[in-house]
Amino acid sequence: MHPDFVELSRRLKQGPLVMGILNVTPDSFSDGGLWLDPGAAVAHAQAMAEQGADLLDIGGESTRPGAPAVGLEEEWDRLLPVLRALRAAGGSLPWSVDTQKAEVARRAVAEGACLVNDVSALRADAAMPGVVAASGAGACLMHRLEAPSGAQWSPHEGQGSRYPGDGVSAAVLAFLKERLEDCAARGIAREALWLDPGLGFGKTVSDNLRLIKDLPLLAGLGRPLLVGPSRKSFVGAVAGGIPVEGRLAGTLAACSVALWQGASVLRVHDVKEAVQAVRMVGAIRAS
Repeated sequence: MHPDFVELSRRLKQGPLVMGILNVTPDSFSDGGLWLDPGAAVAHAQAMAEQGADLLDIGGESTRPGAPAVGLEEEWDRLLPVLRALRAAGGSLPWSVDTQKAEVARRAVAEGACLVNDVSALRADAAMPGVVAASGAGACLMHRLEAPSGAQWSPHEGQGSRYPGDGVSAAVLAFLKERLEDCAARGIAREALWLDPGLGFGKTVSDNLRLIKDLPLLAGLGRPLLVGPSRKSFVGAVAGGIPVEGRLAGTLAACSVALWQGASVLRVHDVKEAVQAVRMVGAIRAS
């Protein structure tokens, strides 16, 4: 298994981790276009490291609702200059690649990625499970109702759940359990896998809130839970329809409750504030 992923796994036993988001895209919902330049990306990565990030999540294709898919080479052409600039600058943080493409994942691991963060849970590309199994990298399996290109923003979906019967938490639990079993059958060690309930990604406001409340149910699967509420539309909807730039307080509230309910990794834009939340929740829990 990748040594950086082994180290992250060891550190998770000591407490939650903060994953800083580095989007190398022109169209991400919150920071699209800000870090396309390798120099700007390196400066932002260094700032997140100084603020206490434990790892970075670097992606070259937006997964916001309605985002169009990009080709393999276009995605890689966005990533490679930044990855090499980070290495040249001596960046020491472990990092994951946010991709649904097996070939991008393979190349990224060759450049140093220790984790494949795949919002399709290794389903969008039939070759992805094989790449993960052969690479020694970890993988994060996320639940989603539909691909980003067909998804909608949470505030526009009404307040009722889109999941009939036992509801969203039971559906996500069943999905993630199946994905763990499938990955095991494809030669991916259970210890190499993290799970993500997929806040946003076609879920309604009430679905997202229920998932955070029900994280202990998902934690019962026995794998680290990555949770990413950062600046998402359901946060803005709960706060009265506020825009992206005003969602920090709501994000931190969601992060804090998620930590209390069993989240192991917070995927965030605002690293400094999230690190404070981790420390505060940890201090209260230990008191």
